Amino acid sequence: MRQAITNLFGFSLLGMGMVGCGEIVKEEIRTVAVETTPVANTTLSITAIAPIPDKFPRQVRHHFNRYTQVIAPNGKPLNIYAQANISDHQIIQARNTLSFWLTNVPSTQFGSDKTAVANKMGDNQATLMLLNGSDGDTQPPPLNAQPLYENELVVPGSAWYINNDFQHRDATFEEILHLVHDTGIGVDGRNTRPGALPDFQAEIRAATDNAIANNFQIWPMVANTKEGSKQWYEELARENSLTQEYLAAVIDSYYGLWGAFDKDVGMWGEYIAKTRSDIKIKDPMGFALMGQFFSPYLTYNAQLDPAFNGNFTMTFDASTPYTHKSQYLLHATLTGSNNANLRGNDQDNQLGGNTGDNVIDGLAGYDVVLYPRRKNKYTVSNNPDGTIKVVGDGTDTLVNIEEIKFIDGNILGSGIDS
Repeated sequence: MRQAITNLFGFSLLGMGMVGCGEIVKEEIRTVAVETTPVANTTLSITAIAPIPDKFPRQVRHHFNRYTQVIAPNGKPLNIYAQANISDHQIIQARNTLSFWLTNVPSTQFGSDKTAVANKMGDNQATLMLLNGSDGDTQPPPLNAQPLYENELVVPGSAWYINNDFQHRDATFEEILHLVHDTGIGVDGRNTRPGALPDFQAEIRAATDNAIANNFQIWPMVANTKEGSKQWYEELARENSLTQEYLAAVIDSYYGLWGAFDKDVGMWGEYIAKTRSDIKIKDPMGFALMGQFFSPYLTYNAQLDPAFNGNFTMTFDASTPYTHKSQYLLHATLTGSNNANLRGNDQDNQLGGNTGDNVIDGLAGYDVVLYPRRKNKYTVSNNPDGTIKVVGDGTDTLVNIEEIKFIDGNILGSGIDS
């Protein structure tokens, strides 16, 4: 959000410490392996997490201790700067989200080739800053950058994610989408930078106006009894941010972030639709925007929090509320060393274990398990019950898996022990 209505976020740390010295450093091997998994858009590239180098401007060196980049097709960097309390996994989640917004979505009207959007962001020096604490704690650094705060940057598999902790609500999609919207897609009206998709922005504006006129958009101008919301609306109208906030509200419900909310609305009651099916019925113009630019599934490889311990599922189950969100994941990898299990969905999944003992079940679809080392580092065999046993990084049991992929080759599930 551009500005919180109230300060609802408590302070908590997920710090993992500094990465090693040197201008560019490699991350832990399993992290590198899953980050380089091909996605639909091969025109983007990413860099590792590194300490801020001496050649960077003083205001960056003074306020931040690490950075990473997404490189646009034109070679220009989209910088992500992080303060000390931001964990490496939070940085990776932010970078994954930015890459996801810029990943091509075939057969969509405006998103089938996002090269122009990414290049425009590079031209506009798009920058994301990951800040300690919560919005309102301190004055943000004097940078022309989109802020995202520690206490609203949620890593899949973390306690905040699993417990649907709305005191630490997940604003990652929303805030990074603001950056893409402002500096890439482009915003109509005053005081805006030229964008790559003015026709898409016209569609967003029409849907925003329709939602306001019908009193189901966030902060309706008339008949809103919440004074804080009205003031916020008026401020956003002055700064020409209504379309950005409207699109973010639709996105949050589209990807299930409000599905577990205890009221039948999204965005703390500031948007009429709570789930994807709600949007289709209650805000059809907003729903149409999703199919014009956005993927129905999250196509990045979600790296689960290393503290996760249990059974993580990517299949919707009403008795497991976080699956409102995880049902839209296609790819996920356990990290850390806890014994934990991973369950896919009915799509084609890419899944990965950690260094503990894991049960990985792909369910339906064509499912691949990724391992970060060479084949000769593992022993692969069939269990009597038809599952597959992989010994190397702990002992894994693979269920409903069609392919195992190592860094130097693959094994088809049907070819094991044959």
